[in-house]
Amino acid sequence: MPRILTYNVHRCVGTDRRLDVGRIADVIASLEPDVVALQELDVGRARTGGVDQAHEIARRLDMAFHFHAAMTVEEELYGDAILTRCPERLIQVGPLPGYPRVPGLEPPGALWLAVEIGGQEVQVINTHLGLVPREQQIQAAFLAGPAWLGHPHRTGPTILLGDFNATASSVVYRTLASRLAGARALAPVRRPTSTFPSALPVLRIDHLFVSPEIEVRDVSAPFMPLTRLASDHLPLVMDFAVRPAAPAGG
Repeated sequence: MPRILTYNVHRCVGTDRRLDVGRIADVIASLEPDVVALQELDVGRARTGGVDQAHEIARRLDMAFHFHAAMTVEEELYGDAILTRCPERLIQVGPLPGYPRVPGLEPPGALWLAVEIGGQEVQVINTHLGLVPREQQIQAAFLAGPAWLGHPHRTGPTILLGDFNATASSVVYRTLASRLAGARALAPVRRPTSTFPSALPVLRIDHLFVSPEIEVRDVSAPFMPLTRLASDHLPLVMDFAVRPAAPAGG
């Protein structure tokens, strides 16, 4: 059964304030995902020792990866990535609109891959929204619009996932749920899926949204000593199946 996870890795700095890329890779490896969406990765940044975290995690997991730099400061990069061992192709990357009334906000972005799972192509979109509610609403509307979820190439099985910095009661969540279904509500068993803060998670701000072609089998936020320590978020994991495509003319 395919498995996908989303994980805000907090630049690989744990709740013990220790920088440890290998520990993040160990968390992911223990969960045995087929596709991994990561947020808050540093690439070549002095504050985290100049390591290309996206490349190093992918190397340790023996996965291919695509990285999108949401922020560039000279040679230093910060952003999100999708990793997988499945056949994949990059569809698009890009920034999300900011909120000009609040200058200096961390720039958000999105990354879209088509991943072949069980012989069918699944559209996987990874994103990380901002912290200000009005900013998040603008970004969610943009994601729901013609550039992303309404894009003509966005057809068939689709999974949107990431750190939305917004709960399921928010305008952000409702905006995206108008285009794709919240995965947790479709799971046969409702497990705890609060992901933040990892030491004592009380907020559901990391989410998965799916199209009708995705059959959700399970959604969980693994809560164990390693996940509580490795980042300030828990990973959010979904087991799923891809429903067979309808026959042509059927």
